[in-house]
Amino acid sequence: MMSWWHKTLSGQLVAALLGALLLSQVASFLFVWQERKQVLEASDRTEFTNRTQSLARLVASVPTDVRARIARASATDDTRFWIAGTAEPRSGEWLAAMRAQFATPLAQLLDASEGVVQGGGRRPGEAARAMAGATVADERSPPVDWPGDLPTEARAVAFADDLGTGFAVPLGDGTSFNAAYYNHFSGSILTTPFPLTFSLTAGLVALVAIVAIRRIAKPLARLTEAAETLGRGEALDPLPETGPDDIRHTAEAFNRMQERLQRFVQDRTRMLAAIGHDLRTPLTTLRLRAEFVDDEELQSRMFATIDEMRAMTEAILSLARQESETEPTRTVDLGTLVESLCEDLAEVGNDVRFVEGERVTTCRCRPDSVRRALRNLIENAVRYGEQARVSLAPADDGVEILVRDRGPGIPPDRLEDVFAPFVRLEASRNSETGGVGLGLSIARAIARQHGGDVTLRSDGSGLEAAIRLPL
Repeated sequence: MMSWWHKTLSGQLVAALLGALLLSQVASFLFVWQERKQVLEASDRTEFTNRTQSLARLVASVPTDVRARIARASATDDTRFWIAGTAEPRSGEWLAAMRAQFATPLAQLLDASEGVVQGGGRRPGEAARAMAGATVADERSPPVDWPGDLPTEARAVAFADDLGTGFAVPLGDGTSFNAAYYNHFSGSILTTPFPLTFSLTAGLVALVAIVAIRRIAKPLARLTEAAETLGRGEALDPLPETGPDDIRHTAEAFNRMQERLQRFVQDRTRMLAAIGHDLRTPLTTLRLRAEFVDDEELQSRMFATIDEMRAMTEAILSLARQESETEPTRTVDLGTLVESLCEDLAEVGNDVRFVEGERVTTCRCRPDSVRRALRNLIENAVRYGEQARVSLAPADDGVEILVRDRGPGIPPDRLEDVFAPFVRLEASRNSETGGVGLGLSIARAIARQHGGDVTLRSDGSGLEAAIRLPL
């Protein structure tokens, strides 16, 4: 799953969109959360002030023996009301009394059963811990916008952290009605609609993004498949030049590249065919003239040179025919193909044997071309290394056909030189064995047309040639 997110275009774009959505949602949520906090705090303070004024009027109008009970019964999670024995309690006394009120659980203040307050209020002691650091920042008498029917000696208390407020209202009998509000606005993100709204929005964005991205990725996948097919040398129809401008321009560029490559190969093939064809006539003329040479030794050397030039000409024509052929690609049993070729070469007296190994069942290739490339390698092994042992081995991205001989091998610094056309290493090969040095060139060209390659490995006890083909 993680590899899909990291490796695919759809996964990366969807992840980028969801990441951008998350950042925007979080930023928006923080602004809304702050605004909500301010609105709720302002609303709570207004409600607390109005309630305090109403309770102050109520308490002043009832007998003194019920005032304390009314004050306790009016308490909430964030507010406490109590009667003090002094008309104007000092700040320290008032603050200590307030902390004691918040330290007392709400259920105890209300003198109610546990079931009545179940699910509400802070845990016992949480309010006391919240109040432990509270300090008085300002006192005002009378409070702002204080109604005229309440004592003007009333005092408003503001906390230093601006998270609450309090009042002390004299009752005229030497006591005072006190009120305190303290609330550090908090809450879990899970209690807000944010998780639900983000999940729904993210789901819709991801769905739309996947549909849109697949429309974009489909032409790219088609382009990838076409490039792989072209790399294997298979016939390929032009890509449809449709879709968004960027995709359409890419398809157009690929079609132009394919057309240029085909034209280049055709021009090169025609040139090789023309050269090979045009050399035949002068070679025939030279051989006729050599017939009239009286010196037999000179005549023999001339015939050898003409025959070598004729072999080179035929090799050029063979290479031209190879590149001009358009053999269809199909799926074949590679093990059967290799084994049958080894049997054919062994029947004519060559020391060739197919070595059974890990079975490679199928391979998509042009079988006649692969047989020709493999035949060239096997014939080289028999010619220069006395024998050929052929086997199959799996590779990272395909399969290798290994051809090993027991000849003198090739110096490591010359392993690539032998793939150049008409190159023969006379120092390490028998110069009387024939050949014009095109066998390895043709084998590598065929392998590369399939999207593979031909490599040589020499360890001093022989030479191993490997045709690597993609599956």
